Amino acid sequence: MSLFGSTSGFGTGGTSMFGSTTTDNHNPMKDIEVTSSPDDSIGCLSFSPPALPGNFLIAGSWANDTQVRCWEVQDSGQTIPKAQQMHTGPVLDVCWSDDVELFRHGVLDNSVSYRGQAGDFLDGSKVFTASCDKTAKMWDLNSNQAIQIAQHDAPVKTIHWIKAPNYSCVMTGSWDKTLKFWDTRSSNPMMVLQLPERCYCADVIYPMAVVATAERGLIVYQLENQPSEFRRIESPLKHQHRCVAIFKDKQNKPTGFALGSIEGRVAIHYINPPNPAKDNFTFKCHRSNGTNTSAPQDIYAVNGIAFHPVHGTLATVGSDGRFSFWDKDARTKLKTSEQLDQPIAACCFNHNGNIFAYASSYDWSKGHEFYNPQKKNYIFLRNAAEELKPRNKK
Repeated sequence: MSLFGSTSGFGTGGTSMFGSTTTDNHNPMKDIEVTSSPDDSIGCLSFSPPALPGNFLIAGSWANDTQVRCWEVQDSGQTIPKAQQMHTGPVLDVCWSDDVELFRHGVLDNSVSYRGQAGDFLDGSKVFTASCDKTAKMWDLNSNQAIQIAQHDAPVKTIHWIKAPNYSCVMTGSWDKTLKFWDTRSSNPMMVLQLPERCYCADVIYPMAVVATAERGLIVYQLENQPSEFRRIESPLKHQHRCVAIFKDKQNKPTGFALGSIEGRVAIHYINPPNPAKDNFTFKCHRSNGTNTSAPQDIYAVNGIAFHPVHGTLATVGSDGRFSFWDKDARTKLKTSEQLDQPIAACCFNHNGNIFAYASSYDWSKGHEFYNPQKKNYIFLRNAAEELKPRNKK
């Protein structure tokens, strides 16, 4: 049975793969639960690139024992824990290298709960992790060995792999107000660019990178030949930046980005629009209850934005415990989930857009007094092939 085939109805009915009949609302959408999810807040998710056969999911968390975990996601919906790694601090971001060679190796993994199978990963299957311990690491999934590849003077908030025709590198953004570019074979950065403030979020689709900082800073970089600042943009949002994702045009070239804030709002911003006043816009999301001054409205942070790799539609997840799907071109909402019993902290799509992964865990948006250590963290998988198709043009 294939739950993640393009025509599957998985995740859309009222039945759970696990036959659960409990009435709690930790999984109101009846989506598939990833096994052995982290024991503390999950901050980031990333699926393997198309060059790697199958689907592998990486999650970074605040858990003390294993901050980074890897699962294989089978077409049946079954998730198999494969490997895990450590930092000495919480992991804030993860990404994959797509520079894989077609040569199979075995996974050397001695852990009890995470047994790797020979031939699982291709040679060159690398994951990069960014941590509060002020370092970034490169994790070779074949050997299950991780080595430090980057160093900052403060926590590393973002990490991205850049593959250009004439160079490959890892880009790290930190709260030390720098953006650094690393050749993984050297302990010194290839380049250091100063940021106006602490890096809060970033995204890369070659040849474009965008970085959003504290104090609502927003910088676009071009990556051809070598990285350089392209443009500083006045933020279209009035509150703190929380997440950013680049989107592509019909020719598959990066053309703009979506920026989310802590104030339940997303900005759609094109780099060179024909009509800026008309093409760029913002929309409200992740809000509840009242809609006007007579009834106060609850407003939540937008914790994550992800664009569907085929349809170009987008998903947002928020501190309100909901995910929503949107068609930015038709300027319409496609779907909003039922409310989970805790925030949704991160999300991502797999490479062909059939799987939408989202993490349910406390995001500390209400402070430490609302933290419940007994509350379990979850990663859910949903079939996204149909629900994110664009609205038909009239």
